[in-house]
Amino acid sequence: MGDPMFQLDTELAQQIFDYCRERLSENPVPLDLGSMANDTTVIPITSEGHAPQTILQHFREHMAPAVISIDSPGFLAFIPNAPTKNSLLFDMVVACSGLNGTSWLESQGVVVAENQALEFIAERAGMPQGSGGAFVSGGSIGNLSGLTVGRDVGVARRPGLERHQARFAISADAHSSVGRALHVLGIGALLVEPDDHRFTLENLTAALAADPHPETVIGVVATCGTTNAGIIDDLEGLGSYCRDHDMWFHVDGAYGGAAIFSESYRDTVSGIRHADSFIVDPHKWLFAPLDCAALVYRHPALARAVHTQEAGYLDILHDSSPSGDVDWNPSDFAIHLSRRARGLPFWFSLMTHGVERYEHAVEAAIDLATRAAERIEALDHVELVRDPSLSIVLYRRPGWTNEDYTEWSHQLLRDQVAFVTPTKWEGETIARLAFLHPDTSDELVEQILASMR
Repeated sequence: MGDPMFQLDTELAQQIFDYCRERLSENPVPLDLGSMANDTTVIPITSEGHAPQTILQHFREHMAPAVISIDSPGFLAFIPNAPTKNSLLFDMVVACSGLNGTSWLESQGVVVAENQALEFIAERAGMPQGSGGAFVSGGSIGNLSGLTVGRDVGVARRPGLERHQARFAISADAHSSVGRALHVLGIGALLVEPDDHRFTLENLTAALAADPHPETVIGVVATCGTTNAGIIDDLEGLGSYCRDHDMWFHVDGAYGGAAIFSESYRDTVSGIRHADSFIVDPHKWLFAPLDCAALVYRHPALARAVHTQEAGYLDILHDSSPSGDVDWNPSDFAIHLSRRARGLPFWFSLMTHGVERYEHAVEAAIDLATRAAERIEALDHVELVRDPSLSIVLYRRPGWTNEDYTEWSHQLLRDQVAFVTPTKWEGETIARLAFLHPDTSDELVEQILASMR
């Protein structure tokens, strides 16, 4: 019979499938977030274990409702998540299949499918044929992995430059993970003050001219869609400069890189084609489940030379495959070894829905942001802070304090209207709407704005 832990409980399987079917059928997905603060229902971990049905019911009644559903059309804070139903279903396939996405030896089918998706992203971004990489857990690991390669390549290009002396030029508005990545790597930053929060070639050249050691700057990090405001840096100018001066160009497009699917922003983001490394998170604006970030290199061989892990038991991963195919190990392109096949749900959704539907869904959020900004301008009690960029709208309610915004945010959630959190902009607390889900409606936006009267 075997160990009971590894036998299928068909009754439990049906209950799990029923739960998943119910969750997938919710339309729209509710926000939820009941409070667990006064919940005294605690089931202890025991040596004998509990009936699975008891624990599933406990999760359903006490834990699941105490989570804000990031895939709800009313989730307009931070950067939302709106996975397609097809991607969620295929994520279940991945979970049930025992797929190890680490190496070509173990999972050639996985690697071929994921690489097809990565190659499509690279082509869409204008990067040359042969670009490639791996799917990683998120933008933070993607940035760290890309900048690790940039550090090693950049130092190798500068004879006499010690690793700890190397620096990347970054904007003061760069994502916090960029600064943390440089800290982990033990290198510094040339912190550049952007022009109205947009990092431009002029900002870079001025900062280099004023710096006493510009020769230590081995690369530039640009942002395609800042998290707070959706601002796109001067990708064309910065990227061209890096090409001309043999500097590593990394583009953090975790959120806004999805604009490669947008007709209205395609020209604005065309400078991504200069990137040596580029990230975009399908689990954000490309409608895949958490956790999934695409990390793409212009020259993957450079990344392989930096990231390949060596050990006696791993040697076989780098030998020629039995079929004579060229091996492509996702573990060779980022700071990871074992990995789930996290790119497959995105691949399946893209394959089944097609590119046109993705273009429409991305554009829908941009259009909604434009309409929301127009509505704000037409109202007397609120005002725009700046024109919307990509799918993010910043606005204020004149006269409100930080406490007013916080209480307003909590009340919207208590009423299950929307999850909208304030942000800071140039030291001032303001309101922020981050659109992503194509089913977020103009009526919901109107209700949110009316709640601020």
